[in-house]
Amino acid sequence: MEDPTAPGAGNPPANGYGNGNGGGKGKPAAPKGRETFRSQRRESEGSVDCPTLEFEYGDTDGHAAELSELYSYTENPEFTTNRRCFEEDFKTQVQGKEWLELEEDAQKAYVMGLLDRLEVVSRERRLKVARAVLYLAQGTFGECDSEVDVLHWSRYNCFLLYQMGTFSAFLELLHMEIDNSQACSSALRKPAISIADSTELRVLLSVMYLMVENIRLERETDSYGWRTARKTFRTELSFSMHNEEPFALLLFSMVTKFCSGLAPHFPIKKVLLLLWKVVMFTLGGFEQLQALKVQKREELGLPPLAEDSIQVVKSMRAASPPSYTLDLGESQLAPPPSKLRGRRGSRRQLLTKQDSLDIYNERDLFKTEEPATEEEEESAGDGERTLDGELDLLEQDPLVPPPPSQAPLSAERVAFPKGLPWTPKVRQKDIEHFLEMSRNKFIGFTLGQDTDTLVGLPRPIHESVKTLKQVTRVGSQSSGIGSHQGILAKEHKYISIADVQIKNEEELEKCPMSLGEEVVPETPCEILYQGMLYSLPQYMIALLKILLAAAPTSKAKTDSINILADVLPEEMPVTVLQSMKLGIDVNRHKEIIVKSISALLLLLLKHFKLNHIYQFEYVSQHLVFANCIPLILKFFNQNILSYITAKNSISVLDYPCCTIQDLPELTTESLGTRVRALVWEDPTCRGTTRPVSHSY
Repeated sequence: MEDPTAPGAGNPPANGYGNGNGGGKGKPAAPKGRETFRSQRRESEGSVDCPTLEFEYGDTDGHAAELSELYSYTENPEFTTNRRCFEEDFKTQVQGKEWLELEEDAQKAYVMGLLDRLEVVSRERRLKVARAVLYLAQGTFGECDSEVDVLHWSRYNCFLLYQMGTFSAFLELLHMEIDNSQACSSALRKPAISIADSTELRVLLSVMYLMVENIRLERETDSYGWRTARKTFRTELSFSMHNEEPFALLLFSMVTKFCSGLAPHFPIKKVLLLLWKVVMFTLGGFEQLQALKVQKREELGLPPLAEDSIQVVKSMRAASPPSYTLDLGESQLAPPPSKLRGRRGSRRQLLTKQDSLDIYNERDLFKTEEPATEEEEESAGDGERTLDGELDLLEQDPLVPPPPSQAPLSAERVAFPKGLPWTPKVRQKDIEHFLEMSRNKFIGFTLGQDTDTLVGLPRPIHESVKTLKQVTRVGSQSSGIGSHQGILAKEHKYISIADVQIKNEEELEKCPMSLGEEVVPETPCEILYQGMLYSLPQYMIALLKILLAAAPTSKAKTDSINILADVLPEEMPVTVLQSMKLGIDVNRHKEIIVKSISALLLLLLKHFKLNHIYQFEYVSQHLVFANCIPLILKFFNQNILSYITAKNSISVLDYPCCTIQDLPELTTESLGTRVRALVWEDPTCRGTTRPVSHSY
């Protein structure tokens, strides 16, 4: 990305019009115009010193970053509370040893004792035991020396907790807290809700999130027992166990209950993060999605894909404003050296474009000449004196290459632009639709599904049809398909999984008795869709409501939902430093919510489209009904560069760094001048952008 203040960034283009005064002579208005344009551009970019950005496209960020986003900076004092609750309970059960010094059997025995002590009537005692379990899931950081050790023991403890049945026990406690009408009514009566109103829910959701995120992470060094536990855990979360709904549906119900105003104390950020990771764990991320797509095409007898679209997107550069905007503005502001030279230059461009079109319209029997308009006649009269000179120049040095030979195009000669990121795909319906439009325009009638008869159509249409028919052949050859499969792909063009699914539905609708009932495989995606079907409109509206409340350009309204209940402290800040820290925490809180919702919607749409195209269309329809498209445009109705470079994180307060190192003294200067790792949360994709080098 070009810095407008860098040396050479504002150099004029080398086209003879850079100075705007013909070699230094003329009016001094051009430099002033350039400075005005340059200052306007600085203002549009928010006067941000933009670092060099490195974009990574993926479904998740790094493991440590995903764990740190679970906690807000307001919750940092609770790390010490969790440690104190664990140490008090551990000393009563084990004498003279620490957790890391115990054997595995002793650790399992202690965890079983913790689960037994969870089944008490007193909420205060139950909360202390739950905090002790949370301390184990957080990695027993009091006995570790580095962040790597904290992450290692957090993963080890989460597998141990799952093997002892901790997740099922916390799921029962979560059901109890959701149905706790006393907590809901107490929150409704309060004028301002803080993190103190959701303490029990935050502890339960934190333990469950840490278990899902740590067990979901696959590594080559995992033992056979851990791999088996991961597979079992995925099955438990995907399917209905013990006549209960899948876990994702429970979290969806929490989202709708929160948006309806019946439970304003729910920690919605933790609910959304857990829901996103559960869907990703059960359905699969981008890599699993691509593997399922390849497997499904093979089952349907379709040719394999030419490339992995996710890998293609990963290799693309991040979108940024065009680098030639400044030069374009300067060339527009600068006056021409002389009227004659400017007129000749514009005439030359006109002739160039016209000759380029004549290459394809040459020898066209159907080409007709349209009468010139009055404006064209006037411009032709003005340039009559210079036309002869221009034609002489054209004869000496042609501006366009000679017309290509009229030999028929072959598969080897069809070359696509070098910048095209992936292989083009053409369906039979695309060719039929193109020919239908062309015949209606030039002939006045259509020939149905006939794609071979081109009589009466101009030559550019002939060339376009040839190119469309050869796209699939080139893609097949580039993907290494054999000769027999290449011919098959040429004959049948590109056939998507959605086309096969639509055709099967049409056949079932025509012959319901002879074909019988369709056998639908019980996949995790199908089970999730069946569970979401009856309340799908409410789920989509609830997610978009939260997304609207977290939009950076949204204004506070009286009827909007409060998404800051799990980030605001009990006592509001009284100093400038506390206000700055809370402001950073609130903006970070909104960014994480936007990330989780956008990633969740994108993941659901991708999996539903692969499972069945009509499921994808139904979800998309309700998103459109809920004004999803204007909401996405709302995110782009701002200064994107300032948005992605906003300073909304404090590294020393992120987990696990805050649990190991002594926190330095924060000042208003350190909060205002630090450089952060940039995170760009886009509603249309998942990715992160980071500076090449950064310091805190």
